Amino acid sequence: MAVTDEAILKIKGMILSGELKPGDRLSPEKELSESLGLSRSSLREAVKALEIIRVLDVRRGDGTYVTSLEPQLLLEAMAFVVDIHQDSSVLELFEVRRILEPTAAAMAAARATPDDIERLRDMLTEVDENTSIDGLVAHDMLFHRYISTLSGNAYLTSLLDGLSGKTLRARVWRGLTQEHSVERTLAEHRAIVDALASGDAELVRSQVTVHISGVEQWLRRAVS
Repeated sequence: MAVTDEAILKIKGMILSGELKPGDRLSPEKELSESLGLSRSSLREAVKALEIIRVLDVRRGDGTYVTSLEPQLLLEAMAFVVDIHQDSSVLELFEVRRILEPTAAAMAAARATPDDIERLRDMLTEVDENTSIDGLVAHDMLFHRYISTLSGNAYLTSLLDGLSGKTLRARVWRGLTQEHSVERTLAEHRAIVDALASGDAELVRSQVTVHISGVEQWLRRAVS
């Protein structure tokens, strides 16, 4: 194992054990390197790496702190990688959505309250055949985010948020070029809400898979 990797693992261990908590300031470099049995150079490299992925916050002239460790913060590094991908990679993003989003929705089936179901049904009434493509896509993103939030897993919700935003262009493109896109989207969303209302996690999983797969299959044909 590289020395820097060992240093990263030791700092990670301090966070996992609770020795370092969100917002805590790390001991001065000399003191921390000695307590961990590391060279100051390897500790410095580890701190740089953990700063990049937003685990640590280096404040010049003040010290190094553990960040809030909130999911949306920790997932920023992944969002950056997604941002610099070329358009052709959007199919791969849909593949990841197809893997993760049905699972989040299935988790939501166990947690959705009658009020949640009513809110989702209200969302459906806000869109009709006269809705603009921008309006349809905005509805689609809000609808999916509400369900992923119901999963109860903040990391999963943040991850799906990042993926969903990067497929926005493809969804607008589909809305502009595919006939009956509004009707089709609403019908699939109604099926998802009905499945959630039934509390049947596997049915929810199936409906969401069909919904996302439909967009993915259309995109595959469009770019072929």
